[in-house]
Amino acid sequence: MLFSADRKVIGFATLLCAVAAAPSPFPIDRAGDPASDLAGLAQSHAAWAYGLYTECARGAVQLQESVTKFVAQPDPQSLDAARKAWISARRAYCTSEVLRFSDGPIEELEPLLNSWPIDEAYIDAVADDPTSGIVNDATRYPNIAETVLVLANERGGEANVSVGWHAIEFLLWGQDLDPGGPGDRSPTDYVVGVGRNAARRAQYLTAVTSLLVKDLQTVANAWAPDADDYRRKFTADPSTATRKMLTGCIVLTAFELGGERLTVAYETRDQEQEHSCFSDTTHLDLQANQAGIAAVLTGERDGHRFGPGVLASLRAKDATLASDLEKSLARTTTALRAIPPPFDAALVGDDDGPGRTSIRAAIEALERQAELLAIAGAVMGFQLPLSPGD
Repeated sequence: MLFSADRKVIGFATLLCAVAAAPSPFPIDRAGDPASDLAGLAQSHAAWAYGLYTECARGAVQLQESVTKFVAQPDPQSLDAARKAWISARRAYCTSEVLRFSDGPIEELEPLLNSWPIDEAYIDAVADDPTSGIVNDATRYPNIAETVLVLANERGGEANVSVGWHAIEFLLWGQDLDPGGPGDRSPTDYVVGVGRNAARRAQYLTAVTSLLVKDLQTVANAWAPDADDYRRKFTADPSTATRKMLTGCIVLTAFELGGERLTVAYETRDQEQEHSCFSDTTHLDLQANQAGIAAVLTGERDGHRFGPGVLASLRAKDATLASDLEKSLARTTTALRAIPPPFDAALVGDDDGPGRTSIRAAIEALERQAELLAIAGAVMGFQLPLSPGD
């Protein structure tokens, strides 16, 4: 259940539905937005999206190179290098998640990239079943190839994830059985003659990493300049493009971050609800998600300004609201950074302990951010959805 019945933690559903449904207290005048301003916003956003997805694809290639070296010579050093490459590439992808939920080119491929939570026993051996998973089932899966893994993804259940970031993560780290740290898979799992089905495991890791590279490059290509692609359609309608930008921001804020990734974990205390659970890098995911939201709104990422950002158009209509939203972004960023790693340890402590207190504070900050985004959308003439499918 996404939201608790007693509403002790957060009021996303009631509060935001009321904001979205109520008549706007602000005058709505889309025609009052200079077309050139929104056109420039759409153009700069598209250029940023292309650059970001290109960065994602480049990071995936670097991960692939590290994986190739690791499976060729499995040892602690090559495994550590592959893990570091995964963490580095992951940061760019999590920043790009603000581009989801807005009917863009990522939507079709996202289930192959970032589905979670996953049943790791669907992929490989786990502590209580050393023969489980595709890796160990040569009868049903005689050949481990890219097409086979794609067809197996979510077959028989949503948790039966066979491809994407978290499949790679599990293959590199193994199960997280340490309450104070990440998984600790031995590189000998990939040494032929030592690890059970080591060659098949290496084939699996190689194939799933290759798929990641191809899928991310496909998304990057859809945003390429000077082509008859998604980018051209996006920039051709600046008003719709602006609505899509805001939609990505509010759905990631309210539904995904505030709901699926924080509230569900907080209320259930279920460590399986941790996003990047095998590597214990969930705190970095959360921060990168928020950085992506801030980038779309401010037109700035990592101190580099790439465009005006949505706040520039909002400021022309309501400078006070724009300022409040900008301050809210900063408060949410601070709150997410305050969650102590590892995330799974933070969520199972005492309610008044530093871990759960910080998670609750981040949820509340996201609630306020989502509320202001809903109001900003109304001011700019849009009724924004609060979750996918709204």
